[in-house]
Amino acid sequence: MSAAPQTPRNQLRVGRILKAHGLKGALKLELYTDDPDGRFRAGASFTLQVPEHSKWHRETITVREFRWMNQSPVVFFEGIDDRTEAESLVRAILWVDHDETAVQPEDDAWYDHQLVGLDAVRDGEVVGRVARVDHFPSQDLLIVEVGEREVMVPFVSAIVPEVDLAAGRVVMTPPAGLFEDVAEED
Repeated sequence: MSAAPQTPRNQLRVGRILKAHGLKGALKLELYTDDPDGRFRAGASFTLQVPEHSKWHRETITVREFRWMNQSPVVFFEGIDDRTEAESLVRAILWVDHDETAVQPEDDAWYDHQLVGLDAVRDGEVVGRVARVDHFPSQDLLIVEVGEREVMVPFVSAIVPEVDLAAGRVVMTPPAGLFEDVAEED
């Protein structure tokens, strides 16, 4: 009798450690969450993404304290009490398990892992599949694989009016020429 295959855990990237701050183990963060005070509350645990040779590989770490210093997010972790130990975590990416059953905070907000793999549909036909989501200050882009190429689609309601997770698709109304091949000139 074989065991049922395990479903991969959905994890969200919520931050990256930028640098050590001070002498008592504080670390400055780059945030990938819109709720840093909630995500980094005391007792919150994160899985670390670091190179395999790091002593932190496959480890989890727990928040002791989170605060804002000069408008920068700074975190203290349990067991990290000096600058040397803090520096061993620089560039680590912080991941947290995501509960798919949790209520979405907004009707028109999705996590990247929910969008990746969805069919891109235009005029009722599948034109490609969402490969990834790229985030930029002005807007996000859905990167859609169309055959052997990738098409960058602005993730705005005028071009992507519908995201249907249950049906596994995003409906697109792109401007003319976005998905068509460009004719080569002689």
